[in-house]
This record gives sequence, structure tokens and C-alpha cells, in this order.
Amino acid sequence: MTAPASTLTVRWTDLADPLVRPLLDELAYEYATRYQGILAVDQIRDELEHYPAAEFAAPDGALVLLLEDGEPVAGGAFRRRVEPELGDSARRPRAEGRDEAGLPTVPTAELKRIWTHHAHRRRGLAARVVAELEQRASDLGYPRLYLTTGPRQPEAVGLYLRAGYTPLFDPAAEATGPLPFEKWLEATS
Repeated sequence: MTAPASTLTVRWTDLADPLVRPLLDELAYEYATRYQGILAVDQIRDELEHYPAAEFAAPDGALVLLLEDGEPVAGGAFRRRVEPELGDSARRPRAEGRDEAGLPTVPTAELKRIWTHHAHRRRGLAARVVAELEQRASDLGYPRLYLTTGPRQPEAVGLYLRAGYTPLFDPAAEATGPLPFEKWLEATS
């Protein structure tokens, strides 16, 4: 007898959804483990709760979960970015999307909280989450995406490079802080 195939579904939701809690809890644990001695647990929790929940909700944001048999296995979110950009200012194209202070002059969606449950990694789920977020951001009219990851997250760096994101830092240099990336979306008809 063959075991039934699991069902993977996409769920657009918000931070109040109880299925989001495992995402945030596991992210906090992951960051605490990878950045032990650099970031305190309080700093990590502050970062995860830094932005109000409304920023990850319509009309300017979104949060997606991938559910397998009803359980969260991956997820991520985006919000409208308004902060100055990180990265080497000399590498940023000035005419396309940022003013002299580094503020986005075009609507920019910032991807946040990209996560895959530890028991479900190496299945392409994070790439699926990124693709879902990119499509939703495009549908909302964002021409540009932005994100950062950390220097102790080489899997994330690889994911974003494979997904066509441009590093706004020198990948050959030793990184000590956030690693910013951007991606310009193709116009949809």
C-alpha cells in the first residue's frame, strides 16, 4: 500500500494567524544559533517584531505560508520599503530608484522573514516562497524588490543569487553586516 501524497497549499494571511507563530519562533531560534555572541536573543526578538503587523498586510504588504497537509512548512512576507538603502552607495544606480539620501523613489517591496521549517529544507520551498512573493508584489505594482540577509546565512545568499537578485555589496569581500540585494521586476501586461 502506498502512502498518500502530501498536499502543498499556498495561504495568504497576516501576522495574527496562529500558523505564523512557528515561522517567527523558528526564525528567532535560527538567528540566535547562527549569530550567537553577536546578537542577543532580545535583539533578535526586537528585530522580528520591529515592524507593525499592518506593514505586512494589504494594501502595501503581504504574508504567505506554504502549508503541507495543513501545517506551515515555509513562508515569507514583504512590506513597502521607505528606509534608506544599505550597501555600497557607489554601486547603486542613482538614476534608477533612489535619491541622494538613498531613499527609494520608486515603490519598493522589501522581502522579510523568508523561512523554511528545519525538517523541510532542501526541497525548493524557499524558492517557491520567493516566487510567490515576487508575483504578489508585481501584481501590486511594485517594480523593485529589496531584501537583506546576514553574513552567516550562505544558503540565503545562494537562494537570492539563483533567483536573480543583484547584490548591493561586494560578494568577494568579507561581510560583517547585513547583505543587501535588489531585483527589478519585469513589467507585466
